[in-house]
Amino acid sequence: MRILYLITARAGSKGLPGKNIKMLGDKPLIQYSIDFALHNMNPEDVLCVSTNDDGILELLTKLEIEIPFKRPEELASDAAGSYEVIMHALKHYEVNDIVFDAVLLLQPTSPFRHQDDIANLFETYDEECDMVVSVKKSKESPYYTIFEENGDNFLERSKKSSFTRRQDCPDVFTYNGSMYLMRVDSLKKTPISEFEKIKKIIMPEERSIDIDTMADWVLTEYYLNIQ
Repeated sequence: MRILYLITARAGSKGLPGKNIKMLGDKPLIQYSIDFALHNMNPEDVLCVSTNDDGILELLTKLEIEIPFKRPEELASDAAGSYEVIMHALKHYEVNDIVFDAVLLLQPTSPFRHQDDIANLFETYDEECDMVVSVKKSKESPYYTIFEENGDNFLERSKKSSFTRRQDCPDVFTYNGSMYLMRVDSLKKTPISEFEKIKKIIMPEERSIDIDTMADWVLTEYYLNIQ
């Protein structure tokens, strides 16, 4: 199986400007994902960092990482989705007669991944699924603590239930943003939001950080320092 290891990192973060090249410990945040990809890639695999950020491009040059393209600005706006960015990268390589069986999307805002996590990811992936995604167990439950407003402006549980204790509710999961292993054939048939055959691997809370704000950054530094 030939895999495109794809790291997506656009410029212009509003929650924490410049976060992708901000130093976390002894290296920039995005380098954690780069190093993880390089450590796990097979010779036939390819690493692609899709970015329009000049600071990231300078870092890639310093790290001697090949830069296949600079992401077009229309794919770096707030309105641009991950699916369009993924398909842009795949098309770039296909034009150059390089095709892949799967895409492993690594978000640079999730720096903590263990070898056990990626081993579980590949072990879970099979010919039947569209995607294997990393998740964490959700503390909030649509059976118990998540509500929606009804037509009368009153709150009601998102899922009708008679549970009186949260621990009795079925487990629910949240994408943690760390890893998405997607079949290329599935991507060509339908957007990610319409995938029907999705499997999961569970990562613990301390490895499920997804940095968006300074509060997230402070928590990330805490976890880094206690490892």
